Amino acid sequence: MKKIILFASGSGTNAETIIRHFATRETAKVTGVYTNNPNAGVIKKANDLYVPAVVFNRVEFESSEFLDNIKQQQPDLIVLAGFLWKIPAHFIAAFPHKILNIHPALLPKYGGKGMYGMHVHQSVLDQKETETGITIHLVNEHYDQGAFVFQQKVSIAACKTAEEIAQKVHELEHTHFPTVIETQLLSQQAN
Repeated sequence: MKKIILFASGSGTNAETIIRHFATRETAKVTGVYTNNPNAGVIKKANDLYVPAVVFNRVEFESSEFLDNIKQQQPDLIVLAGFLWKIPAHFIAAFPHKILNIHPALLPKYGGKGMYGMHVHQSVLDQKETETGITIHLVNEHYDQGAFVFQQKVSIAACKTAEEIAQKVHELEHTHFPTVIETQLLSQQAN
């Protein structure tokens, strides 16, 4: 069975959806959740679903010991599910093509440093876009510039607030992220 490690910084709705998805599958399971936020809602969600949650700080995250700990777990895929820190180059080098991120917009639009969550949705609203969506991509050394794995659009022509846009994007995330992760794992197996 394949192993998935999740990194998250916030409420953990995507992490919960992913954990629940793989709890019923033979292909993979989520073996741990890592967060940089000691107050993140993802901790309780992971614990409630019997997945260990680990809190770490910036110094730990950038250390070789942290990387060694992750390597020892031999994850087949590392998934960023609302994780806000940039992944260090040495970490990316250790897991080439094995770190997947989701972005709440149609990249390359509305990506880059500082573009996450409601910042993205407000920018999309301010620019009077009629559609937005999600982009799932591999992680490289630059924010939101890794190779795209999947994109899905949704109409937001009727949306009047960033919160309404966020709701539509969350629905896309919860519908597609787990299945794209599963497809990614199966394509690894085929190679």
